[in-house]
Amino acid sequence: MSEVMDKIQGIDHLPIFPLPLVLLPNELLPLHIFEPRYRQMLSDIQAGNRLFGINFFTEESSFDTKPEPGSVGCVAELRDVQELADGRSNIVTSGLVRYRLLDYVDIGNPYLTAEVTFFEDEKQDDVILRTISEEIYGLFNRVAKAAFRLSGNRGELPEVPMAEPEQLSFLVSAAFNFDNELKNELLRMTSTVERLERLKGILVTAADEMESGAEIIKAAQTNGH
Repeated sequence: MSEVMDKIQGIDHLPIFPLPLVLLPNELLPLHIFEPRYRQMLSDIQAGNRLFGINFFTEESSFDTKPEPGSVGCVAELRDVQELADGRSNIVTSGLVRYRLLDYVDIGNPYLTAEVTFFEDEKQDDVILRTISEEIYGLFNRVAKAAFRLSGNRGELPEVPMAEPEQLSFLVSAAFNFDNELKNELLRMTSTVERLERLKGILVTAADEMESGAEIIKAAQTNGH
């Protein structure tokens, strides 16, 4: 059992916060809490395990008023809270582990609470995982260096640490401003290799385009010489 799975051992019910965004494991997410029901949720989790679930949900895409059973979300761990004078709060959370929403339970809270089951990626061949992880890490660094050059070498060079393949796949995914549909696709995958292959296609295209752009800018700055 991983350290993350050990952290949520014994938990089967989770407060659910439906939002029109996707949270990935290892991703930092700031939130502004203002609705009374979620103020109550925040108070409850601060007194407990500091965990709640974020499900991608938009009412426009569903006939229901809440995420459907069977949908996949990510556990958000409360990292920091800034309480405001009027009862609102600014919080910082980080994605911990994925879950599948099984069904809703009524325990008298004003916010949704659901029975969930947690999961990680399936076990896969270590040699294959290591090989493609090294490719992804190299591609990410190509993209990061090209982006730095495109910015005129301003700011800091983006970087992610070399990590275990599943963690790396989410760290790289979180580093890009992917749309919610793609992030949700990556979140639902249970194959690390499949997720890394999906990222590989995106990164190869991005690296080639951004490096070409950086070369054009460099040439323009030297009048083509």
